[in-house]
This record gives sequence, C-alpha cells and structure tokens, in this order.
Amino acid sequence: MARGSERGMVRMLATILAVVVVFGCGGGPAAGHPGDDPARHWTALHDEQAAYPEVRVERGVSIPMSDGVVLKADLYRPADAAGVIETNPLPTIVSLTPYSKLMTGLIESAAATPGLQPMAVDLVRSLNLSTTPISGFGDLMQALDGGMIQTMLGVDRALIRSGYTVVVADVRGTGLSQGKWDTLGAREQLDTREVIDWAATQPWSNGRIGMSGGSYSGINQLRAAENAPAPLQAIFPVEPGSDLMRDVVAPGGGVGTTFLPMWLNSVNQFKLVPDVASMVQGEFDWTWLNDRIADPATNFDLLAQALLTPTLDDMPPELAAALDDKSDFRQAILGRPEQITVPTFVYGGWHDIFANSATKLYEQIPLPAGRKQLVVGDTYHANPGAGTGMPGAPPRLDVLQRAWFDKWLKDIDSGIEEFGPVTVKQQGGDWITLDQFPQPGVTHRRVYLSAAASGSTEDSLHDGSLSATGPGATETLTVAPGITTACSRDAAQGSAGMTAAFDLCAKDARIAERNGLTFTSAPLAEQTVISGPINVRLNTIHDAADGYWNVTVNDVAPDGTSTVLTTGQLTASMRAIDERRSARSVNGDLTAPFNPLSLDQLLPVPTGHPVAIDIAVIPTQAVLAPGHRVRVDVFAGNSPKGLAFRPMLNNTELKPQHLHLDPAAPSFVNLPTDKPIP
Repeated sequence: MARGSERGMVRMLATILAVVVVFGCGGGPAAGHPGDDPARHWTALHDEQAAYPEVRVERGVSIPMSDGVVLKADLYRPADAAGVIETNPLPTIVSLTPYSKLMTGLIESAAATPGLQPMAVDLVRSLNLSTTPISGFGDLMQALDGGMIQTMLGVDRALIRSGYTVVVADVRGTGLSQGKWDTLGAREQLDTREVIDWAATQPWSNGRIGMSGGSYSGINQLRAAENAPAPLQAIFPVEPGSDLMRDVVAPGGGVGTTFLPMWLNSVNQFKLVPDVASMVQGEFDWTWLNDRIADPATNFDLLAQALLTPTLDDMPPELAAALDDKSDFRQAILGRPEQITVPTFVYGGWHDIFANSATKLYEQIPLPAGRKQLVVGDTYHANPGAGTGMPGAPPRLDVLQRAWFDKWLKDIDSGIEEFGPVTVKQQGGDWITLDQFPQPGVTHRRVYLSAAASGSTEDSLHDGSLSATGPGATETLTVAPGITTACSRDAAQGSAGMTAAFDLCAKDARIAERNGLTFTSAPLAEQTVISGPINVRLNTIHDAADGYWNVTVNDVAPDGTSTVLTTGQLTASMRAIDERRSARSVNGDLTAPFNPLSLDQLLPVPTGHPVAIDIAVIPTQAVLAPGHRVRVDVFAGNSPKGLAFRPMLNNTELKPQHLHLDPAAPSFVNLPTDKPIP
C-alpha cells in the first residue's frame, strides 16, 4: 500500500475510533481552582514512565460461580519487551460489564493500535466547532482526550504497564458468560464478590483489589463497596447511578422512553454474539446457547408493560413490583452509599443520565474527605472527562485513576487524597474546588412565579416573571402536552448526549419553550452562584384524573439564549412525599422532595381543583454573569425523554394542564444562591 494510502487509512480509523467510542459507550489544588501541581506530576508519571513495555491478554478465562454458572473474563497482564509476562503478584483491577468484553476488547485493541489513538486525539484537538451550529459535537469528541476510553472500559494499558493486572468479566447472562441476566440483582451482586475473591487468590494477584469502569460497571462497583469484601480496597466509578428508579428508570414517574430502549437493545444484542473462536476450535459453550435461548430479551417485557398496560387494574405482577418501593426489583436498583467502606472516587456529569445521583453519592458516603472524592463535569453520559486535562481543569480521568489506585493499592504517597475533595465545572464558568457540596455560602430562597410579563422572550406560550415578591393577582395559565421538547436538553440527556451535537436544541431552549410557560427574573446586577438541590412548587389544576409536569431552571443570556442548567419532572398522582428522606431549608420549604413512586402511595388528582406539587430538580452548580437572568420553564410533558407509566398517561387523557398563580397559594422555586434574585 502506498504511504499516502496508509496515512489515509490510519486517519480514517482514528476518526472511526473517535466517533464509535463517543457514541457507542461511553499538595492539593489551591482553594477555588484545580492546581497544576501535583496534577502535572501525576500526568507525567502516567504518560511517560512504564515499568513494563508490553501488555499480554488472555481471552476467555473461566470463572466458576458458587451456583455452577461460569463467567467469562479477559485477563490483561504486564510483560517485558520480550513479551514475558510478569510472574510476581501485583495489585488487580476488576471490572464487570454487561456490554460484552468482546466489545471492550475491540475498542481497547483499536485504541492500542500504534499511532491510532494519538491521531484520533490530534483530530479532536484540531476540531474547532465553537462558532458553528454543531459545537456540541466538538464537546462530545473532547472525551476522547479526557481518559474516557480507559476509565469507562476499565482497561488502561498505561496503568497495566505501571504494574497492575486487569480482569474484565462479562456479567452473568451477558456477553459470553452463562446464566440469565439478573440486572443488578442479589445474584449478580454475589457474583461480583465471588469474582473479587477469585481474583484475590490467583497466583498473579497480591490480594489487593480495585475496581474500575463506567456506567453499569460503575454502579456495580458501588454495590460491591457496600460492606466491601476484604480484598476490595478502592474503587473508581465513572458516571455511576445509585437510585436508579429516580435516575433513569422512571424519574418522577416518567418512564425513560429514550435511554431505556436504547440501553436494553444494546445489552441484549451484544449478549447474543457467540464466541466464534470457540466454534472454530470445537469448544463451543452449549450451556451459553441454551441460556440465551431461554432468555433472549431480558427486561423488554417490563418496559413493554410500562408503556402498554392501560389501567391500574390490568397491572401485571412484574410491573406492580416495579411500582412497589419495597419489592425485590426496586431494592436491587437502589444503592446504599451510606454502607460504602472503601476509598471511592466518583466522576459525574451535570447532564449525565445519572446526574441525580452524582452529588448525593458524595454526601451519603460515610468516609472522610480524601477517602472520597468527587469530580463533576459539564458533560453527558457520552462524553465523560471532556474538558479535563486542560489548563485550569483537573487531570484526565485515567491520570486521576492511576494516582487513586497507586495511593490505595500500592501505598504510594501520590497526594491524591489532598485533591478536591469536590471539583466541579461550574455551568457558565470555570472549574472550581470545594470543600463540600453544595458550595458554602449559598442560601435557599423562594423566587415566585408570576403571570406578569418579563419582556425577555416572545418564544413561549406565556412570558411570565420570576421575582422575590409573589404575584399581585390570581391568574391561571394553560399548557398542553406537545412535541417541542423533542428539541431540548432533556432529550439530549435522555439520549445519553447523542443529540447534544445540535446546538439549537441542547444549548438553547427557545424551540422547546414555544410550547412551555416561561418565568424569567430581571437581569442580575452581579455574578450569582446557584449550588445544590432545587425544588419547584407548582399550584396546579387538572381537567383529567392525572397530569405530568416537567420543569427546567435556565440561564438566559442578554441575547435571549436560554440554557437549561437542570431539570425535574413529576406525575401528579405520584406527588406523595416521604419526609424521612426529603430535605427542607431553614424556612421550612422543601429543597429535595423524595417521592416514593409506589402504587400504594398514589394520591388522587381531583379535577378542577388546585393541587400543589413539589418537583425535585437535579442538584447543580452554575454561575450566572451580570446581565443574565434566571428562568423557570414549565411544560405539560417531557417527550421523548420520558412518559408517564401508561395507566397514569391514560388518566391524563393528554388534556391541557393549568398553572394556578394565586397570591394565597403561590408557585415558586426554592433556589440555592449566594445572592438574592431581584
């Protein structure tokens, strides 16, 4: 092949790698801003020094479980220049994935191709889409330069070459592992512990185990770290969830109709891909095939029931269990971070599908600062780590992971425990370092919704005001379900960021607002920080037996651009609040209402009469510049990100819904700010 053709082929492969990875997956800093030292040292150590020049992979390692099911794993070990594998026991990193280690191996092998990943990174760095209508595509691609591949997949060759062994295993019932997929259930959690114990007792392991990986693999880490087995000594979950019902399954009672079908299809498709090598060698696993025939499409039946069951009286047992907060299903998808016992470093994103859990995890893990760390980027599920490794930002995720494991698995004084402990990218601002979240100095304050025009937009159903004083007169505003939210940041979040490439939807809410009510403050006189959880209280009236509400909190620029900072949604009949798990501000208002989302706690929705609902809005961190405004958007739906469970959706009859603005029973946002909103 001609030299020019070779260059062209490598460049093409680099582009493909970048696109596939982004869309297929996937002394401390000075106070106030992440510092360069020792971060610069960590980066140099990770990128330039390698105890072992080679990595050797053993595919298809069998790991027997206590019930006879066999999980399949790939084993990555460091080797010398001659390819001789290190025989001395080393610390071991374990990752369990439902997406098939075949896919992990394919992407990892592509990334390890000489010259390919550097070329892909150079390609990403050369992209300057900031002034184009698809600048969001560039934001997504930046993840390739932020350590996403290495940390989401759980395989970082630089980490292995520094003296670690890595085990990547398929979760039971997925990939090439036998059994039925027990989605985060008790048996799967036991499997994780058995894999940890197995790895700790192998001759190539020194018994000190860490865990790596993102998304589902991150959730798996958190569950393993609850009352952790003795060998497990540190975890590094990237974009994990904890309370999955409120994160992604049905936040506010809205079934995740974008992400869930996409996710279930991915897992169920990958688990049907056979081990071709074993077929060629005459060693095909017929138990694997029988297990797949018995369970070809796990959880699709439950999703179908959620979307097709017409009434509560027709509720099948599986769906009833999903709507019972005491059921085995709900308990399996509910994390218990208050039981985590090992050092935990969490990365999350403000617009990740698991954004609801990111800061709550840090608050609930009962470890001192340093033994727990949190980094939150202004990212989606598809681009973790985007923006890291740049001046003024924290190091790349793979660099942080190396420093974390060196500290807790090798007892190296890396200084990582002094990093942070909370490092966040402020929406609208820079990266900052905090001692805690929410940021000290913020106060929850009522900011009231009023029908009076703000004069800030002509693009909404009604241009209302947001102010520190309540409405002066009673007025009822009407909003009907619509489809403009298909072009919204909620839709981008629900698609894991895939539609965030288009700025007119993900970076500007004005299209979505054409079928929404907007309530906007006066311009801010000085820079204002928003930090923490938010509650929106709406006084509503319904024409049907149920309703579905979606709200967003936005930053409105002087040119009218309306940027969604955070979001919340709620089915009216699911408005019951568990006070034991809710939080209130000093003035007694809710800051973080906790809805049980359980059939036994449904509340009737009387037609034609006011009903107050409190909508939990995902915690966030943002800074608004002088001249900007705060806005609350109110919608009667959130399609395609979410739909109410079908029985509740039928009860809404998709009729218009009404917001009753009454001085005696005001609607307001309980907003955590460092300065009052005018």
